[in-house]
Amino acid sequence: MNVITTLLDKREAKRIAFERKVLRELSINKLKEKVNLLFSPYFHSQSIFSTAIEDGSIDIAIELYILGAKMSRFGYFGETEGQVRARCADEIKYYTDSLFEYLQYWGAASGNDLVNESIFLAVEQFTSYWWNEGFRKGEMRYKMRLH
Repeated sequence: MNVITTLLDKREAKRIAFERKVLRELSINKLKEKVNLLFSPYFHSQSIFSTAIEDGSIDIAIELYILGAKMSRFGYFGETEGQVRARCADEIKYYTDSLFEYLQYWGAASGNDLVNESIFLAVEQFTSYWWNEGFRKGEMRYKMRLH
C-alpha cells in the first residue's frame, strides 16, 4: 500500500526546503553588524543591548529576509520591485511596527518624540534593507534556477 500525502504537506515541505536554502546564504555576523550599526546609538547599557535587542532584531531581520526571498518569485516573472513591495506592504508594516514596539519595550524610547521618530526611521531602514536583501538573493536564485 502507498502512503497518501496531501497537497498541503507537499507545499509545507517545499516551503521549508526553500527557506533552508535561502537562509544558508545569510550570515549571523552580517545580521549582528547591521543591528549594531543602526541601533547602538539608542542604547546606553551594553548588557541589555547585546542580548535582548540583538536577538529580537535578528528574528525580525530573518523573517523579512525570508519574506523578500519568497516574494522575489514575482520579480522573476516580470513585476518591478515596487510592485512586489506593494504586494506585501502589510506584512512589512507589521514587522516594522513589531520591531519598533519591541525596541520601545526595552527602553530605547525616552518619551521624546524626536528620539521616537529617529528610532522609527532606523527601524524602517532596517526592515527595508533586509527585505531588499532577501528579494535580491531570492531573485538571483530564481534566475539561476536554484529554487
